[in-house]
Amino acid sequence: MKLSVIVPVFNMAADGKLEYCLESLVHQTITDYEIIAVDDCSTDNSMEILKRYAQNYPNRFIAIHSMENRKQGGAKNLGLTRAQGEWIGFIDSDDWITPDYYEKLLAKAEETGADMVGCDYHLTDEHSMKVGRVVHNNKPEQTGILDHDKYASLILDSGSLVVKIYKRHIILDYPNRFPEGIFYEDNAIANSWMLRATNFAYIPEPLYYYYQHAGSTVHTITRKRCEDRMEAGRGMIREAKEFGFLEEYKKEIEFSFSVLFYVNTLFSYMSGSAHTEMVFVEKLGKEMRDNFPDFQANPYYQNRIHPEEKKLVAMQMKSTLYFYWYYKLLWAYRNIRKKLSK
Repeated sequence: MKLSVIVPVFNMAADGKLEYCLESLVHQTITDYEIIAVDDCSTDNSMEILKRYAQNYPNRFIAIHSMENRKQGGAKNLGLTRAQGEWIGFIDSDDWITPDYYEKLLAKAEETGADMVGCDYHLTDEHSMKVGRVVHNNKPEQTGILDHDKYASLILDSGSLVVKIYKRHIILDYPNRFPEGIFYEDNAIANSWMLRATNFAYIPEPLYYYYQHAGSTVHTITRKRCEDRMEAGRGMIREAKEFGFLEEYKKEIEFSFSVLFYVNTLFSYMSGSAHTEMVFVEKLGKEMRDNFPDFQANPYYQNRIHPEEKKLVAMQMKSTLYFYWYYKLLWAYRNIRKKLSK
């Protein structure tokens, strides 16, 4: 088996989202592949749809039902237990791909000898093959035989895990799997996978369609989602310690952790959560300091974080009380100005 594609599914039956994804998978231009779709205890008829595809494509499509909701990481882990392919890929069940997506990625691997291959993707809010806003998932200078500088660059700018395929050994020759029960599970293990690869190839062409809708993980801000992001950050550090690359890439991991665990969580929580609590913000800042007390001096932090965010972070590091109310008043003032300008 050349390729296994794992699809975690949870309540995607509405509006034809799941079928649109699956149709793009079953009509790939390659033939030597399997689709392993894992229903994560859906409460809609997603599993019935998967069973129908398994009946219609018995030699290509495997439908698995999880008896408990384990989130995307758990569903992916179930899929990995069944994967037979030399290569492994993932796709979110509300996204879709071009018909030649896997043919092109596998051909690139054959051409270059790569054991990890990626491409660009579209952002779109409609079910069509029309090109939306293109996102460059990686950079040409990250490709080829991987060395220290390229690994460092991949930690800083990894790109999306689902817009890549991986040689089997990168994932399955190690005991670690996706964290379960949380969102942002990819962030916890992506660095370990990239640092196991030896040769990375990249196609600067958008072959993957990333569907933007209100139910997307990135568009839903809750206390639990923020805590999940924090847990993914903790997982990132655990992986770096366990596999021995924390010290060699400390600056890159410190910055990646500070963005994932702290900066993005802090500002999404303050601006997007319906109900905020000062004690949560205080705990967030304390854990950031405990892990990396000098993170604000990190050169990547200095160069990449927006000046206003750096100012607000410095404020929160000194006084959560002052930051909390300053931010609330600032946000209220800007909302009033926005309404008045309409």
